[in-house]
Amino acid sequence: MSARAHTPAPRRAYPAALFPALAATAALLAGCTATTPAQTSASTTDPAVSTTGDAAPATGGTILYGHQQEPACVFGGWIEQAYLSYNVLDSLVSLDENHEVVPWLAEEWSVSDDQLTWTFRLKEGVQFTDGSPLTAEVIAYNFDYWLAGGNSTAIAWLQGYYESAEALDELTVQITLSRPYPRLADNLTQGYFGIQSQVALETRSDEENCEKPIGSGAFVVEQWNRGENIVLVRNEDYTSWPANSRHEGPAYVDRVDWKFVSDATTRVATLRSGETDVIYDVPAIDWAPLDTEGFELHKYVTPGRPQQLSFNTQVGPFTDELVRKAFAYATDRQQIVETIGRGVIPYEGNGGVSQSTPGYSQAAADLYTYDPDEANRLLDEAGWTERDADGYRAKDGQTLTIVLPYGIGSIINADGASILQGIQEQAKGVGFHVDLIPVPQSALFAGAYSTPEERDIYPGYWTAVTAGILHINWRQNLPESPNYWNASFYNDPVLEQIILDANSTVDVEAQNELYREAQDYIAEHALSIGVYARLSSLAVRDGLVDVWQENAQGGPVFHDAYLVD
Repeated sequence: MSARAHTPAPRRAYPAALFPALAATAALLAGCTATTPAQTSASTTDPAVSTTGDAAPATGGTILYGHQQEPACVFGGWIEQAYLSYNVLDSLVSLDENHEVVPWLAEEWSVSDDQLTWTFRLKEGVQFTDGSPLTAEVIAYNFDYWLAGGNSTAIAWLQGYYESAEALDELTVQITLSRPYPRLADNLTQGYFGIQSQVALETRSDEENCEKPIGSGAFVVEQWNRGENIVLVRNEDYTSWPANSRHEGPAYVDRVDWKFVSDATTRVATLRSGETDVIYDVPAIDWAPLDTEGFELHKYVTPGRPQQLSFNTQVGPFTDELVRKAFAYATDRQQIVETIGRGVIPYEGNGGVSQSTPGYSQAAADLYTYDPDEANRLLDEAGWTERDADGYRAKDGQTLTIVLPYGIGSIINADGASILQGIQEQAKGVGFHVDLIPVPQSALFAGAYSTPEERDIYPGYWTAVTAGILHINWRQNLPESPNYWNASFYNDPVLEQIILDANSTVDVEAQNELYREAQDYIAEHALSIGVYARLSSLAVRDGLVDVWQENAQGGPVFHDAYLVD
């Protein structure tokens, strides 16, 4: 199609107070994602849906939900915020169980032949819960708001591509790009891209929009008791459910009591005692017992970057590729994950993207198997031939110490911490002294261990729906174009160009082949190694029906859920 002629709408101005400083935003995202969303097989996941009971849907009641982490705000660039905001804010588009983009607030869309102009036609009659209407101008405002600093993850995904958003008429919005981005609609299905009321963003305080964002979604934030819970109440006037919703109309239940229960053992205990109806992040050790006890278990392998180890290529021992490869060979990551994960947590050898991501490279995943002899040979070749008093390798009198900080209870859960401890112990066998440092959420998000001088390895994930996540994680970090999400501090124009070419390739298979080439490049240079696939999991009690996991990131969806007892 050709872009239709129009008079450009005037650019919107925003109060500076609406946005945190970009540097602080970058530090937050770096801490919470990859410095951090599909399925257990190739490209998609069939999301689990609770189907307990045969009764017809009933209205009323409160779902008691136990979640493991409390975010700073309902809306933002962290997956924990996306889970919440998905139930409060509607997005332009949704992702169905076949990994196809389907309508939500946008009933149809098209893209120009040159892939630079996207046109979205909105549903009629949609209102935000403050009574203001959904219009094309509101969508344009939200895009500009995100890119001006209102959404760290939107910046990460769209910078370098987004040019402008303009209302062509009341219900038609045009997104103009600076270069082709064929998977734009796919990426907009993630919960980070929920649409907020323009009136609310312009007139309310930052704190109000943080704690109670105004959307057009199935629920409204009624109350937030910090440290305890968020209460979501049904939007009685809900009219804008996505095409892949299980039913049409407002939510069945009156409320969702979204409780924050950080301790995994306690969370499982609340489910067994009836204090919760459904919990998130089921520990591997409890999976089989809960299944035996009759709870419904749902598991979603998030696409995007898996839980992996990024090597610092700028400062320290891992500036030497031989040492990076030695570490990759030094541990039996698969055995460690399978032992601790008890068949629930999938092993993932690919450090670029997870097995549920379109364009996945199996070759990259298989490159480094457990081979301590090869690890020892590489360390000898790299000159780490001495031994200190504790038996660790040394060079020029300096012990081969590896600083590995990790976000305990935020980026890495209890199972993940045990896996890292297993890696620490096995790496010791070839002479690596791994210093594991658990970092609390407050320190991590404040920027602790975010510079090359502070760490040697950084574990983490970043959910996505395409392998385009590679652009975020591996784009060069240059003075004129900083990239705080490049956890390896690795600047390589060759790798970046492969990914840029992939991002702008229209043919899906040709695009995926380029993404595979990028993953193979990352593996061949041992820039990052995979450890395990990140999971979103739920355990649901008998009597709660039709809870399902959305298909972009595996978060719980409560619009269709109802109680039968």
